[in-house]
Amino acid sequence: MKRSQLLIPILASIMLLVTSCSSVKVATDYDDALDFNQYQSFAFYKPGIDKAEISDLDKKRILRAIETELTKQGFAKSSNPDMLISIFTKTNTNVDIYRNNFGYGYGWGWTPYYWRGAGRETVSTSTEGTLYIDLIDAQKKELVWQGMGTGVLSQDREAKIERINEIVMKIMEKYPPNKTK
Repeated sequence: MKRSQLLIPILASIMLLVTSCSSVKVATDYDDALDFNQYQSFAFYKPGIDKAEISDLDKKRILRAIETELTKQGFAKSSNPDMLISIFTKTNTNVDIYRNNFGYGYGWGWTPYYWRGAGRETVSTSTEGTLYIDLIDAQKKELVWQGMGTGVLSQDREAKIERINEIVMKIMEKYPPNKTK
């Protein structure tokens, strides 16, 4: 009995850790009347990127990752592009509270007062970031595609770089929406 009482909080902590490091959630929206095969080149839209509320280092990391993913798909960076790319970000702080009421007691009675639990609480916080990648028709200056990726962020430099690359890759896997290229 004591072994199971000790095992439950440990398993709950492991589950909390695993779920807090969950994968990237991605969503996209686009103009479904548009033929995305017409876009062959891109450039970054500096006025939009400058408004993103993240460090310049993280902006550079995101832009490099976007450029890498688009280049893999056959797009060319150009001074006279078909599409412009802008980004913006949002962050949320999540607070997770796990309450463990397992413990000793007198047994189950008619009222909850008969059970006296040891009661332990575990509190953890994590920062969840959302990256939006906007693809804008360069000639019409209209948004034609938007990708959004959400994932837990890290303060560790190497983990942050890896996470940025993962989020961008997962978003750009959804572009173009009609993959006939």
